[in-house]
Amino acid sequence: MHPKPRFEELDFRKTPLGDLSLRRRTILALDNLEVHEIILGDAYLMSSLFTVVEIALANLGLAATMAAFPEESHLDVVVGGLGLGYTARAALENPKVGSLKVVDYLEAVIEWHEQGLVPLGPGLTGDPRCQFVHGDFFERALAGITESGFDPADSEKKFHAVLLDIDHSPSNLLHERHATFYQAEGLQKLAAKIHPGGVFALWSDDPPEAGFMTALEQVFDSCESHVVTFHNPLQDCESASTVYVARTKTG
Repeated sequence: MHPKPRFEELDFRKTPLGDLSLRRRTILALDNLEVHEIILGDAYLMSSLFTVVEIALANLGLAATMAAFPEESHLDVVVGGLGLGYTARAALENPKVGSLKVVDYLEAVIEWHEQGLVPLGPGLTGDPRCQFVHGDFFERALAGITESGFDPADSEKKFHAVLLDIDHSPSNLLHERHATFYQAEGLQKLAAKIHPGGVFALWSDDPPEAGFMTALEQVFDSCESHVVTFHNPLQDCESASTVYVARTKTG
């Protein structure tokens, strides 16, 4: 039996955002741990070695959603950014999630899940509540309520929660055209697609940003920033990211 290779490139694509690669490697120093990584250009979009905050995004966002809708047994949820699927899977582990739309700009990422090239793919594609939507999250978020939406079958559909994990942070963007979304005007357009009292939650790799919190406060009824720490086994240290949770106005 041949040992697994230490490094494999499972797929490579040219995209409008740059070169996109799906890699699998074995980390000998971590007891031969197998890790999947998504690389866009020179930047790491996602690694299965670091998933604590992606999971916290779903858990914190949905905890706030259930508090806002305690009698609701069918929550309609959007995840912006599929990646390796950890936020989507954590959302689907919540039995009150009745439908999940996962919006991703990169068609290749959706195909990796559908083809079983990433570990969580079969579970997501096999869950009837989960639908992958190939499209630009930001374009759909900023569109007028009658023009486009997160549900391809119903442009005017509103959701109980929107969980976003695409850019590195509100100030460290994958593309400059995303900047409008993080201003009050852009957030207001997103809020119109969420039920009154519903939740918008965002992952950020940076510490809480005062400017973004100000924009959230102008649009939403309440907002919090949660610093989530996790162990970095490669550097043997503690790292931290941020999850923002904001609740739309009820009236």
